[in-house]
Amino acid sequence: MSLEVTDATFDAEVLQSDKPVLVDFWAPWCGPCRMVSPIVDEIGEELSDQLKVVKLNTDDNMQTAGQYGITSIPALYVFKNGEVVKEIIGARPKPALLDEIQPVLAAQ
Repeated sequence: MSLEVTDATFDAEVLQSDKPVLVDFWAPWCGPCRMVSPIVDEIGEELSDQLKVVKLNTDDNMQTAGQYGITSIPALYVFKNGEVVKEIIGARPKPALLDEIQPVLAAQ
């Protein structure tokens, strides 16, 4: 299970992380979000030594969602050194997500 972050914990958990962070912006009513959620959890477990994975409920944390202009979910953002380095919008199968994430991890 991935770590839930909130408006209050986003800065410490994501922006100040010493390794890249995959943030899953989601909401409970979003079908594709529920579809991609277990895939995101798997990626978090498999790449835990290289990547931190967290989830942010956009309904409960509108400040952070608004700050990053989240208008379509699921939105998976990869943060590195406090900056967004990758945006993946929409549900994707696991191999496609890994293809998107790997170049960021390789650049460490």
